[in-house]
Amino acid sequence: MVEAGLLEEVDWVGSFISASDIGELGGVAPQLFRTFQLAETPVSAKLYISAQGLHDARVNGVPASDEVLAPGWTSYPSRLRYQRYEVGHLLSPGSNQIAVMLGNGWFRGQLVWPGNRAVYGEHLALILQLEISFADGSGLTIATDETWSASPSRIQFDDIYDGEWSDLRVPVVPPAQPLGAGPVHIAPPFDGRLVARRGPAVRVTEKIDAVRILDSPSGKTIVDFGQNLVGWVEVSVPQGRSGEEVMIRHAEVLDGGELAIRPLRTAKATARYTLDDGPQTLRPTFTFFGFRYAEISGIDGLDRSNIRALVIGSDLTRTGWLETNNPALDQLHANVVWSMRGNFLDLPTDCPQRDERLGWTGDIQVFAPTASYLFDVSGLLAGWLEDLAAEQHDDGAVPYVVPDALKSEHAAAAGWGDAATVVPMALDLTFADREMLNRQYPSMRAWVGKVRSLAGPDLLWSGGPQFGDWLDPTAPPDDPVRAQADPDVVATACFVRSTRLLAAAAVRLGFDDDAREFGQLADDIAAAFEGAYVAADGRVRSDCQTVYAMALCWNLISNEERRRAAGERLAQLVEQADLAVSTGFLGTPLILDALCEAGRSDLAVGMLTRRQVPSWLYAVDMGATTIWERWDSMLPDGSINPGEMTSFNHYAYGAVADWMHRRLGGITPTSPGWKSFEVAPITTSVLDGARAVFDSPYGRIESRWQRVDGAIEIDVIVPYGTVAAVRLADSRDSTHVDSGHHTLRFADVSSCASVGSSQPS
Repeated sequence: MVEAGLLEEVDWVGSFISASDIGELGGVAPQLFRTFQLAETPVSAKLYISAQGLHDARVNGVPASDEVLAPGWTSYPSRLRYQRYEVGHLLSPGSNQIAVMLGNGWFRGQLVWPGNRAVYGEHLALILQLEISFADGSGLTIATDETWSASPSRIQFDDIYDGEWSDLRVPVVPPAQPLGAGPVHIAPPFDGRLVARRGPAVRVTEKIDAVRILDSPSGKTIVDFGQNLVGWVEVSVPQGRSGEEVMIRHAEVLDGGELAIRPLRTAKATARYTLDDGPQTLRPTFTFFGFRYAEISGIDGLDRSNIRALVIGSDLTRTGWLETNNPALDQLHANVVWSMRGNFLDLPTDCPQRDERLGWTGDIQVFAPTASYLFDVSGLLAGWLEDLAAEQHDDGAVPYVVPDALKSEHAAAAGWGDAATVVPMALDLTFADREMLNRQYPSMRAWVGKVRSLAGPDLLWSGGPQFGDWLDPTAPPDDPVRAQADPDVVATACFVRSTRLLAAAAVRLGFDDDAREFGQLADDIAAAFEGAYVAADGRVRSDCQTVYAMALCWNLISNEERRRAAGERLAQLVEQADLAVSTGFLGTPLILDALCEAGRSDLAVGMLTRRQVPSWLYAVDMGATTIWERWDSMLPDGSINPGEMTSFNHYAYGAVADWMHRRLGGITPTSPGWKSFEVAPITTSVLDGARAVFDSPYGRIESRWQRVDGAIEIDVIVPYGTVAAVRLADSRDSTHVDSGHHTLRFADVSSCASVGSSQPS
């Protein structure tokens, strides 16, 4: 059954309402409710709902949906999402009640720094209409208006960063005459648009049992869930006593056996409960935490069987998998998946635990290809891109974060603003969504126009505030912007890349004049880059891994001799560093591909499998279950990096999984939507084989390679309507296969170096 939503403003018959004297800033969460009569059981009842703040709706005391933290976070002044739930099964003849608690959420809670509250408004508001249908074709609509009532809820305080305090002695459902009940008033009109969501809802997606209970050196009780995750701790209390207090504090790691709360900065990350008499279940409603460990006080004789972690996040469909015979690499890949699950909570955030949790454009720009492989993010990121366009400045500048909680006046940073071009093209390559691309094209064009205005007549983007190759491992802990790479070199390289992506989008959309204009502009910028920053011997200014990676991966050097020399210099730098990663946020997604472009895939595999810090597997060996913000977020002695920013759940460096899928698993899309793709695994001697699986728009794609009797055997599943080119990564020749299951055998070179042809049999 296909159903149209509420497409026009006139479709909403209700108004936004607020509690008159309940739920002042920083106080109790208000509860808005209405009781109504039904003569018969309805055949259906559609509940349309949204809020300025967060909403938790119950019909006759039963949750209207399993969705949490709705309506999520968007560019509220422009776009506010509404939800639709079927609740007919919760209604019955006689008296019925609908009650909605409102939480501060991102709308009115703290954002970024202490005291920065009510960024979008001081008053929470609800809009709702319940469309009830009966068997005889008649209907009844219950909508928010001044006839509703308000009362205090059991939630005494709620905040995304600080947590929640609930008094369980207060009933979940307001009685007929609740204590403190009062009127509501019509809220000021909402100036933006009420829109349906494009991506999936935020839900509880998994439940994890406690692994062990620890006694800290100070005598605290700490529960270890064995996995760094995002969500809630749920505790079953068999027999509570009215007025008793239970407190749960959260942290990602331990420091000296105690909760490591310094990385949280000002975020209190605490759930507090005042118990009622009898058995009860403790879990929050309007907050979330990033944690592996929970310190629980107020419960004697804590039983592990009564505790579990509820994993929450956008309920994305998994689409991609990678398996190798190397446990450390498989754990690294699992860590990437867990970091994505934790940070794709309604929008792509940088981290889920401290006083930040923002949609940093630079982070998703580097991670978009990995995200598009692992999960179906076509809706979630398409919706986020609409927010990016809504927040984009009139001059084309892209905010550092979307939604723009920082309100930066001069937001134009290379690698961050490039999310406007990189993310749409990454989505189009995976999902072939021309409508999305067409919708975002003005935003893409505006961003390139902004950068063109910042570049000089020589087409070099120099000067101005930049993040550069953020968190380069050589930068001091307290100065992450002090990278090896010259920010001017980085900025101009990004300028070339975004302009080329814009030209490619114009080709895809049939905008021929734009395609020619921006294609020529991109070539001109690349020539300017090469002339200004590349020496005759192929050395690039700054002479570090990141600048060579950009030059090689983004084709910034047209002269073949200089390009070859640049590749040799990159290999030399990597060998001199003993295979250590020396790149930050912008260089890391490129470095392994750059080594492959230089014909040194042996160094790429060696860098990936290096165990000493800085490396991807260092964190794995240190027990990480998610990707860290810094290569050394935890130091070898187990202490925490002294830098102010020390997150243990940041997906940016997990962008390496894209390389793992393409180079180890071997599958790469070569046209939008995977209409055609390549199977070209690096058959490195450090692995006996690997398997990559991707559920493409055409169906399941699978590649498995292994050593069999002195040869490399590749099994490929090609879905109907697609074609695959199969080769070894070290070969220049491909075998094309159509839909079906194919097995090809190749000579085993196992050198990981660039060699000649290896023909299949």
